[in-house]
This record gives sequence, C-alpha cells and structure tokens, in this order.
Amino acid sequence: MNGRSAARVLLAGAAVVAALGLVATPASATTTGASGPPRAVASTARLAEATTGCTGAGTLIPQRPPALAQLQASTAWEQSRGAGIVVAVVDSGVDAANPHLASVLAGGTDLVGDGAGAAGYADGYGHGTAIAGEIAAQTVDGSGVEGLAPDARILSVRVFAGTDDQAVAAGSGPSIARLAAGIRYAADAHAQVINVSLSTAVDDPALREAVAYATAHGSLIVASSGNRDSSLAVEKDQQDGVRYPAGYPGVLGVAAIGTGGAVTDDSIHGAHVALSAPGQDVLTAASTGGDCVYASDAPATSFATAYVSAAAALVASAHPDETPAEWAYRLMASAIRAHPGSRDDDAGWGVVQPYEAIVLVPGAETAGPTNPFTASTHAPAASESPALTVQPNDDSQARQSAAAVVVSVIGLTILAAIAAVGILAARRRRARREGTA
Repeated sequence: MNGRSAARVLLAGAAVVAALGLVATPASATTTGASGPPRAVASTARLAEATTGCTGAGTLIPQRPPALAQLQASTAWEQSRGAGIVVAVVDSGVDAANPHLASVLAGGTDLVGDGAGAAGYADGYGHGTAIAGEIAAQTVDGSGVEGLAPDARILSVRVFAGTDDQAVAAGSGPSIARLAAGIRYAADAHAQVINVSLSTAVDDPALREAVAYATAHGSLIVASSGNRDSSLAVEKDQQDGVRYPAGYPGVLGVAAIGTGGAVTDDSIHGAHVALSAPGQDVLTAASTGGDCVYASDAPATSFATAYVSAAAALVASAHPDETPAEWAYRLMASAIRAHPGSRDDDAGWGVVQPYEAIVLVPGAETAGPTNPFTASTHAPAASESPALTVQPNDDSQARQSAAAVVVSVIGLTILAAIAAVGILAARRRRARREGTA
C-alpha cells in the first residue's frame, strides 16, 4: 500500500465513521426507564368503566394494539412467537367464545365454584379475557388485535367472578386462598409462565408458600405491582409499599407506563417493582366476543403485567433450556432504563424489550440485576434516575448495537491502515539509509 492509497482508505473510513456516528449515538427519545381471610385486590379498578361501549360481540377494531410497536413485536417475532409455552392466566376466567382466543386455550379450572366457569371458560367480569388477549390473541378478519406471544397457549385458572359488592357478598370476589390455590394449580399443570394481575398488601403465608411451590416447579410468576386507585378494593391502601405476590422472591412485579411513555403515580411504587410495560389504552379481546380498549383514563398494572408475561413467553420459547430465573434476568437486564446499573421503585429495571431480552448475551460484564448465569453482579454505584420515557421503536437498540459494532470494525481497520503506512514509511527510510551507507 503506497501513501496515496493509504490516505484514500483513511478518508473513506473517516467518512463512514462520521455517518455511522449519528446512528450509533443513543437517542434520548428511546431511553427509559375473601371475605374471612384478607382478600386480594383486582389491580384494574377501572375495568368496569373501561368496558363501557364494548358490549357488542361484533365490535372489531381494525387498529393494531399500540403496545406492539413499543414492545418490539416485529423484530421479536423473527426470533420467537412463544411456541411451546403455556401461560396460566390466574384471573376471572377466559371467554372461550371470543374468536381471538378459541384456538389457543389449553384447558383450565374454575376455583370459584359458582357453576359459571367450567374449565375456567367463563368470564362475566371480562378481566381475564382481556389479559389473555394481550398475551396470545389470534388475528381475526376485520380486527387489528393480536397478542404479543401469538403462538403461546393459555391455561385459564378462574379464581374470582367479580369485585363488586354482590360478588364479595356471595364469596366469589378475589381471595388470597383461591389465588394461592390457582398458582399451585398452574404449577402442577406445568405452565412455564403464570400471570397474576392481582395484588394484595398482605403477606399471607399460604400465598407465599404457593409462590415458592410454583417457582420450585419451574414456573415464572409475573404479577402486578398494584394500582393507586383502590375504589373497587376492600383494602383501601393507596400508599406506596410492597404488594404480593409481586414482592416474593422469584416473582417479576410490574408497573404500568402511560401514553406518555413513563410510569405514573397510578402505579404503586416500591421495592417489589422489577419491570414496567404499557398499561394504558390497551386494545385487546373482550368477554363480549369482540374487541375493546381498556384503561383509557389511566395506566393500569393488570395490563402491563400481561405484556410482561407475553414477553416472558417469547424468551422462554427462544431459550427452553434455561431456568425461570434466567428468563427473568434476561427481561430485567435488557429493559430500557436511563442508568444500566441501577433500578428504581417506580419503573424497576425499566421498560421490557422482548427482542433485546431474547438476543442478550448474559456475560459477567452486563450491568444490571444479579446475573444467575454468572452468579455475580456488575453494577456501578446506584444514582437517582431521571423520569424514564419510551417511544414506539421496534428495534432501536438492535440497530444501535449493530452500528456500534460496525463503527468498531471500521475503527480497527483505520488503525491498521495507519500502522501499515507507518511501517511502509519506516522501510523506505531504512532503504534510503542503507543505499547511502
């Protein structure tokens, strides 16, 4: 290589680096972060209000759920669609008549005992059907609704019929005893992921033992962090603090981001929050047989929980030989947050990003939560995180990572060219000295 050729290489390389530098720089817009015993609280207090106007079986909404873009659906589906994974929905049942869900149900049970939910396939309240739709809804002509893990299957575990005074008086409201029994049932049915869009402020021994049982039997439990609005709850506790089962070891507690892209005070904050996900204006299946938009007024952790469960199903399907703890780690370590090494009590480790979780290489240098792959942590000193926001961007981090790799390769090429020019010049000087010696 002569001096002129080397110069051309250097100039061309510098131009490419300058162009790619714009791509490789992270954009701030894409950065985030029972009656008797105590009763569990349905974490979507506004569900009854949100279903107003969604009463027709033929109501189909052609728009796509906005959360799919925020959650990298298109790029994640290139790696995994949740095949081979069963997600248990421990909730109010699932409407088997809804065409989005009829083909994905994998059985279930009714623990309420009111005669309405054979195999868990009745949902007069609508909550469980909406949750199941977020996870695994199938496409239907005329509707844009689709689940984040469309190849996963749903196990319906019906543990309550409603949260109104009538349901509570009849003993069919949410209860810790049935919630614990439902988690155990899901574990015995070999559900790899258990969605619990319910919460209670009570650390109940039966619930704690049920969670430990499910975790020991290979299930990852994803649970809501709780909502500030407890107008339909027996527990009128609106203060921040740990909610259960989200607060138990091995459980992923989930907060909700609103349409502004950040976790709001509508979610309960605390040490039990591990992740966050979209929870407002949620377009999904309805128990009336059609589609509905839920939580329009405020983000609700129930719906955010369902999306994290779906993300867990994608990860579990892509990495079937890993453990639930390793799936959970992937989700937390790859979430979008302002400071990679720290979490906060609002958003946890950040907004879940399924594609990034699937392709994560979990090395010892990865900043974030305790790494079960290496049994170590790599976290700089925690600092106060600014408000985190997330915008629709399916694969921004993937593109940034790819660009960074290209920049690194080009940089090495340039350095090699510089070295080559230096060596060539040194040889010529030596040859001239030898020729005149």
